[in-house]
Amino acid sequence: MTGPRSAVVVNPTKVPDLDQLRHVVGEALTKAGWPAPKWYSTTPEDPGRGQAKQAVADGARLVFACGGDGTVTSVVTALAGSDVALAVLPAGTGNLLAANLGLGTDPETGLEVALEGGRRRIDVGVIGDRCFVVMAGMGFDAQMLEGTSERAKKHIGWLAYLHGGAKHLLDRPMRARIRLDGGPPMPRRPRAVIVGNVGRLQGGVRLLSKAEPDDGKLNVAILSPANLAHWAALVWAVVSRRDRIPLMETYTAQRVEIYSNRAQARQLDGDLIAPGKAMKIHVRPRALLLCVPQPDSDPDLAYDASAVAERAEKLRE
Repeated sequence: MTGPRSAVVVNPTKVPDLDQLRHVVGEALTKAGWPAPKWYSTTPEDPGRGQAKQAVADGARLVFACGGDGTVTSVVTALAGSDVALAVLPAGTGNLLAANLGLGTDPETGLEVALEGGRRRIDVGVIGDRCFVVMAGMGFDAQMLEGTSERAKKHIGWLAYLHGGAKHLLDRPMRARIRLDGGPPMPRRPRAVIVGNVGRLQGGVRLLSKAEPDDGKLNVAILSPANLAHWAALVWAVVSRRDRIPLMETYTAQRVEIYSNRAQARQLDGDLIAPGKAMKIHVRPRALLLCVPQPDSDPDLAYDASAVAERAEKLRE
């Protein structure tokens, strides 16, 4: 056996045919000379953190996270600060980290990425005792997730978020104070404050064009549209990849504090957390060893992911 000992932390509710997934993963690893993986199922009480820790205790050197955003974020939290690699096997409608790796909803491409050996140490953001790798948000982005049903996501994928967001386009802004690296508070009236480590939203849309996953800094976007015309201008600038996006301020920092006058919807990597009046975030530089498409040194984690998807065809046969 030439490959590392591995484990799969899977959310069985996100996988339409778990037996088929077990077969595909097991056969692919066996052909590559890897030991058979151990499998750990998430539960409503523990969406993956405890299972990932148990996998490491059982000797895993690579953990596949297979599920939605909550599963991936839980496994990230368990593995951050260790030398155990994380690989993503997207399931259901996919997740934000899979989108930033260019995997879409395809578990075979995630498998191929892990087997080809691209590894990269990336930063993680930390809120309390939880970690994230893509972005955390307070305000509209979390409201959009809140307003999107699982049924809609299952039927139309990430486009369901557009309907969820439309319900909140004209909600009143929050009154917020934002502090960066302990500096003076910046009073703002934003619709959303997003703190990101990498830049893509669902659907592959790149919001934070200058975000780098291993620069030791978090990117902060303060979005302040006040009407439908403002939203249209902002969305068009993002979709058309303009260098300057109207009504969006951007900064970088190692520590970010956001305080609102009232409780706001909040999210970590696309997973809703309890509403609150504050978010205090700091970065842990290069804390996570992540399986990424080759070349693993490119700033874009999804570089050449389409070529990996083509090479993964052999796993679908």
